[in-house]
Amino acid sequence: MAKYRNKQKSILGGSGSGAKGLLRWTDWPTLLLCLACSIFGLVMVHSATHRAAELAGRTFSTEVVTMALAIVVGIVAAVVMSFIDYEILLRFWWVIAIICVLLMLLLLTPLGWAPDFRPDATRWIRLTPDSPFTFQPSELLRLGFIISFTWHIHRVRDNINQIKNIALLGAHAMVPFGLVVITGDLGSALVLLFVTIGMLFLAGLKLRWFAAIIAMAAAAAPLIWFQFISTFQRNRILALYFPDSLPPEIVARDMYQQNQAMIAIGSGQLTGRGLFNSATFVPLQEHDMIFSLIGEELGFIGAVLAVALLAAVIIRLVLVSSRTRNLRARLLCSGVAFMIGAQAIINIGVTLRLLPVTGITLPFFSAGGSANLTIFLLIGLVLTVFRFQNEHEDTQAYFDYLYN
Repeated sequence: MAKYRNKQKSILGGSGSGAKGLLRWTDWPTLLLCLACSIFGLVMVHSATHRAAELAGRTFSTEVVTMALAIVVGIVAAVVMSFIDYEILLRFWWVIAIICVLLMLLLLTPLGWAPDFRPDATRWIRLTPDSPFTFQPSELLRLGFIISFTWHIHRVRDNINQIKNIALLGAHAMVPFGLVVITGDLGSALVLLFVTIGMLFLAGLKLRWFAAIIAMAAAAAPLIWFQFISTFQRNRILALYFPDSLPPEIVARDMYQQNQAMIAIGSGQLTGRGLFNSATFVPLQEHDMIFSLIGEELGFIGAVLAVALLAAVIIRLVLVSSRTRNLRARLLCSGVAFMIGAQAIINIGVTLRLLPVTGITLPFFSAGGSANLTIFLLIGLVLTVFRFQNEHEDTQAYFDYLYN
């Protein structure tokens, strides 16, 4: 009886309120692991850009300053977000989804910006032509997709294997998938695909439906190849897997970044050249190829440490997910874990020349304001689950006590 009186006080008082609640119900292990990854990444981005910053008469480059600000704002936003019940976020899934879609549609307006070397990849919003600051809406789209897809799966959870529900879930996933494909962001499309498959599997979709989806994707492959993948992207794929099908000069051009990354990693050997001592030129090393700098300067040991930290974050997210009986909470945490895992595998696979270049960053480690801010917003979903799952389960136990 005393046990449930205590639960009643917890329910009425709110287990997550006040300074005491902040300390007790904040998921510090997850937050500290993510912070360790970000600090590691910030040091490596500084190492990649310090020479250019010194030539410009600055101590820190724009990339370092932007990344540091994004990390600080992201951590604060994640902690604040942890006080918002995830049930409220799910209730307003449609507001979040509309905002994300509208931001993606802005890429199709004059505000959409693409770098000179990738005119087909309009992935960033740039408010003015001369502004050094850009925002990548596809990063925020992943957050919106995890929230909205969690709500959708929960609505049909008891009949998820019915054809109608599978078709509707597929249509739901195709909206963000199609938006990132038409803006030239193949990497984000692959991440969304992995997240979709992982969440559906966790929700209980039978394996025969996955086999059917794979068969349909294989049948649609020629259409996807010629209609939705640009010539630039096709050449990158062919240059890696079928180099004899392209002229040597195209292979040399499209494989240059990955070849240089492999040289950099190989030169690091076991312990690396030492921090701030890179000697190999790798284009955009602070962004997509930060793992090559880790391998070059910190060697095999540093590369293993980076992978271990990322694995520890993912394992922690899975543990938080496994400790709740609430399907919605499990899907939110698992969706974030699938996203970080897929993005890390793709990025490292590209660096090791196992996958074609997709322009995807390494979570927590790569430079980029929108990427680092959004990753902590995603972690905020896990923090709110950690904070409120206990309260929801205590509430259910209390009402079970009252009415049983």
